[in-house]
Amino acid sequence: MDYHELERTKVTELREMAEKYPDISGVSGKGKEELVDLLAEKLGIEKPHLVAGGIDKRAIKTKIRELKAERDRVLEAKDAPQLKRVRRKLHRLRHQLRTAAKTH
Repeated sequence: MDYHELERTKVTELREMAEKYPDISGVSGKGKEELVDLLAEKLGIEKPHLVAGGIDKRAIKTKIRELKAERDRVLEAKDAPQLKRVRRKLHRLRHQLRTAAKTH
């Protein structure tokens, strides 16, 4: 079993798995992400890194947020050529994220 399989497992099944470990307490009060992390640690499964497909996902998402704010400013200024440039940049970054997600 790998980390992605744990993420796809239902919460009820994760809770059943966690109950087998006596040192994990408060299973019923934990959320899915927390259960997945705890079980991955117990099973010796590494959590995948945020860098997928050779890209820094966090940096790209930050850039997308910045471009969205810039897009809003350009829309208010009614600057069509600049708006087109910002939208193209957004499109390229989103495409880069989707492509990286497909490869991993």
